[in-house]
Amino acid sequence: MVQVIQGKDITIAQLIDEFGLQLADDEQFFWEWRQNLPELTQLEQQLLDEVKAEYLHLSKYPILKPVVKMVVLSPLLRLAEFYQPPFYIASEQEVEISSEDEGTIVRGRIDILVFHPPLWVLVIEAKRAQYSLVPAIPQALAYMLGNSDTSKPTFGFVTNGQEFKFIKLIKQDKPTYALSHTFSLDRDKDIYTVVKVLKHLANLVQ
Repeated sequence: MVQVIQGKDITIAQLIDEFGLQLADDEQFFWEWRQNLPELTQLEQQLLDEVKAEYLHLSKYPILKPVVKMVVLSPLLRLAEFYQPPFYIASEQEVEISSEDEGTIVRGRIDILVFHPPLWVLVIEAKRAQYSLVPAIPQALAYMLGNSDTSKPTFGFVTNGQEFKFIKLIKQDKPTYALSHTFSLDRDKDIYTVVKVLKHLANLVQ
């Protein structure tokens, strides 16, 4: 009997058991968030300071996903130039993956998908800003496993509006992934680094 799992309910343990996913043990496996990051202009830094101030003001109240997209996510993607060619953005995209013996199928929707073959950047927000990013990581990895191109790495980006984390997945041989540090709006200039990493991922395919 085929087991169907919703993407939002998937766990890392299930991805390991069903798809052979493994965590990289080499720190250099995911070098893209650490090295060769571009510098930001004064104007870009000013805009990010404004995003941070606006979010901190609004976070005094419960922040739902649409507000996170509008206040935080949209400016970050715009500054990273994901709204310009050759990139394309889609919303609420359905994704389905199945294990090799097709005994398990994972279905779900990607909140925002930024892509340019052969690099895909997935953006999935936690449903409320105060929620941890932990449940979003296996969800993102499940969708990234659905990318049919195995020759190039896939990058993921998860955020709840206040915290941000990058993911890298390579599907050659055994699917292998690694995570960046968790960046936070509350921590000094972390939001600058987030945009620098996004810009770097954009430049990799251009």
